[in-house]
Amino acid sequence: MTTLTTPSTADGTRTDRLLTAGLLAGPVLGLTWLVQGLVRDGYDFTRHPVSLLALGEGGWVQIAAFCVTGGLMIGCAAGLRRTLKDGPGARWIPRLTAVIGGGLIAAGVFTTDPGAGFPAGAPEGTPVLSWHGVLHEAGHLVVVTAWIALCFVLRTRFARRADRGWARACVAAVPIVIALVAFPHLDSFPIRIVVASVLQLGFVGLAARRLGRPTPTR
Repeated sequence: MTTLTTPSTADGTRTDRLLTAGLLAGPVLGLTWLVQGLVRDGYDFTRHPVSLLALGEGGWVQIAAFCVTGGLMIGCAAGLRRTLKDGPGARWIPRLTAVIGGGLIAAGVFTTDPGAGFPAGAPEGTPVLSWHGVLHEAGHLVVVTAWIALCFVLRTRFARRADRGWARACVAAVPIVIALVAFPHLDSFPIRIVVASVLQLGFVGLAARRLGRPTPTR
């Protein structure tokens, strides 16, 4: 006996998969960084930012990781657009999520400049920025700025839904991530940047899944 899927059910399944894509973005970025850092010769977790893994032999893996992560966020944005029909943030939540994805893709397409002795043969110390290095940093800035803005738009949406726990979490997430990045310990800075990025993406993915559920009863 053949089971037929109604259009509404198919649409719901597709939306659910798009929202789930947001949950995959953080793990993809974090696990790729971890595996690459372990297998790439000369890479030091405490000295080298994740962006340097996009350089040299095997750099394509990290470039792909940035682009795939960005694509997953854009997929999540598409799911949010299908989910949020009206109300606070109905337009800007999907848009800002897509901007985050676009910034990640830009960070992959436009690679950073070699420095801190990586890859092999690169000069020690801070690199001299090229045009693509500037665009790489701009992509990162876009991600951070859009994420902060998204948190506050999400807060308004959750508050309107009377989802108080998530409304508070949206406000708390911003200073937590900023404190994690700004903590004054130089040797752990490259690690903290990745952890903060994974937390940021994970938060968006979890919020998207929450928004895909029915509005809590007041």
